[in-house]
Amino acid sequence: MSYTRLLKAIATSDPRHLSQDEARELFAAMLDGGIPDLELGALLLALRVKGECSAELDGATEALASRTLRLAGGAQPAVVLPSYGGARHFPNLTPLLALLLRRFNIPVLIHGELDGHGRVASAMILRELGIMPTASLARAEAALARDGLAFLPVGAFSPGLAGLLALRARLGVRHLGHQVAKLLQPFDDARTLTVIGATHADRLEHFRQICLQRRRRAMLLMGTEGEPFADPRHRPEIDLVCDGEQQMLFRAENSSFSPSPTLPAGLDASATARWIEAVLAGDIPLPTPLVNQLACCLYGIGYVDDMNQAKAIVAVEVGMLAQRKLRAA
Repeated sequence: MSYTRLLKAIATSDPRHLSQDEARELFAAMLDGGIPDLELGALLLALRVKGECSAELDGATEALASRTLRLAGGAQPAVVLPSYGGARHFPNLTPLLALLLRRFNIPVLIHGELDGHGRVASAMILRELGIMPTASLARAEAALARDGLAFLPVGAFSPGLAGLLALRARLGVRHLGHQVAKLLQPFDDARTLTVIGATHADRLEHFRQICLQRRRRAMLLMGTEGEPFADPRHRPEIDLVCDGEQQMLFRAENSSFSPSPTLPAGLDASATARWIEAVLAGDIPLPTPLVNQLACCLYGIGYVDDMNQAKAIVAVEVGMLAQRKLRAA
């Protein structure tokens, strides 16, 4: 493969998209460390500026899939939360979504980077909550069996992808690798539900097309700064893709009618962790968009067969949190 030829194709004033085969071969070389640093940086930045298409993202996902170690699925299917955004302007509440799901005895795997690259990563908040990263797939499996929750650094199942993502510190921006990471399949279990939060509408559509074509089970929404949780200030549209079909679970909320929720006092890991603890203790009400997303997760993972039933179960759980505060008073 000629990297110079590809650069000429995608870094011009009239760039073309790569074919799925070209993207697969190129990303495979990136993951395998087969591209010199200068050309690698130029290609990643050129793809970012051009904007990836569905075929490019799908081809890169195929390359990653063949180079990914996987966890063994348990008796219960897990919810997977790819966490590659981090908090920059808004608190990162991915750990809260995971801890809420754990209350229903649903196994939850969060995967992402340990370094937030200037943002507050989920790993930092989880540490404040006493949940440490697992260093290997075996330890992640043990943590899931024991605690129902694990954070697995991306390098544990894809060292090549971890190396690419680390280039963010040198390039200064996220790139194709961060989008592909959200499509990573860490389990050998088709029942797994992956919650994918997109940063832009066109990327959300790319994720949708790939999940439909691949018949993957996924929840799709406009995430909060790239994280897979619903914005607590106004709910985005939340869709479920399963067996090649799509179902809208919640329409996007009109932000002008949304009440302002109580949010963490700061963006840092400690302030976010203390706020999460207060929510779980019933001292602070859980924002409605997260209540809605929690119900979507129960339905999407097959905890119940009916969305209305999922809403009712979550309403009872949220009510119990509120009652806990009243009993304490």
